[in-house]
Amino acid sequence: METVGLGTVLREWGRIGCIGFGGPPTHIRLLRDLCIRRNNWMSAVEFEDAIAACNLLPGPASTQLAIFCAWRVRGRLGALLGGAAFIVPGLIVILALAALFLTGSPPHWVLGAGAGAGAAVAAVAVSAGWDLLTASWKRRRQAYRWAAYLGAGGVAAATIGPWLVLVLLGCGLLEVGIQQPRTPPAETGTRRRRANALPIAVGSFSAGNLGSLAWVALKVGALSYGGGFVIIPLMQSDAVDHYHWMSDGQFLNAVALGQVTPGPVVQTVAVVGYAAAGLGGGILASIVAFSPSFTFVLLGAHRFDRLRSNPRVRAFLDGAGPAAIGAILGSAIPLARALSEGWQYAVLAGAALLLFVARRGVVLTLLAAGAVGVVVAAAGGPLPS
Repeated sequence: METVGLGTVLREWGRIGCIGFGGPPTHIRLLRDLCIRRNNWMSAVEFEDAIAACNLLPGPASTQLAIFCAWRVRGRLGALLGGAAFIVPGLIVILALAALFLTGSPPHWVLGAGAGAGAAVAAVAVSAGWDLLTASWKRRRQAYRWAAYLGAGGVAAATIGPWLVLVLLGCGLLEVGIQQPRTPPAETGTRRRRANALPIAVGSFSAGNLGSLAWVALKVGALSYGGGFVIIPLMQSDAVDHYHWMSDGQFLNAVALGQVTPGPVVQTVAVVGYAAAGLGGGILASIVAFSPSFTFVLLGAHRFDRLRSNPRVRAFLDGAGPAAIGAILGSAIPLARALSEGWQYAVLAGAALLLFVARRGVVLTLLAAGAVGVVVAAAGGPLPS
């Protein structure tokens, strides 16, 4: 294979970062077109294996896939440049929008657009969880355990938001323990030490110097399983109820902005960071949230084939994966409770019809909901305080 220049990596991955509206399906399609169809930089089998490996890792899978593809064509420096080029365009856009939406006195139409788009977010959460549900059911080991993990994640997201991460970890480690007898006895001590390492690391980091914002961002980047939308239950209680960085309505706006801007949905964390500490907070939150993705790929890309066959990793995801999907579905409850105006519930119902009956995309649904909000604001209708 010919050597790919760093300028090419910067240009092509930056292009995907600029036009990658629609989340992971769009990102995967654009990366496949770039690396396989147009340039033959990777084989189709290798690309599919990379998708599977990234889905086994916590954090934003499509971002990790973009970093992996850049690593594959230009090594570690290519991975750093390509990953940054993929992330930065959307980050710039979402920070600019955060400044517009979170300013002390935004224009009235902006408030209406945010209230409208935010009203649709609960339906988007259910849609995202539903899309993951079928594939997870097909991969289940035991139906009753799968249902228990799903229910635990849903209940936790709806009731004990800040502690959801412990439920995700607990479900994963429980499944590792259940499947443990199937592995050779000689590995038991090593497995137990590795399984215990993560909760210890979590506890020590949360008391570190980076503070509350970095801890919330780390949960988003390193402890989210089941796709980008699981960041919502991981962040909502912290950002709104615990630290009071933003109101319910502002958080709904943040989620909507993460959906309608290009790049990964995890960019939502930048809006939370902006609300907490201005521009510097938005940049800090993004750096912390995306650092695990770079670390996973830079240190483990050459082991991706072994990761797919690792029984401990698969066992952990057998527990944490359904719990994460349940958390996505359960997050719809506090998201819907955050609505305060009657017309917003009508928008929510309309968004559900667009997503589940008309089968329209998320971006189009949120833009339509935002347009309704602009009309309500222009007509002098009530807006959330």
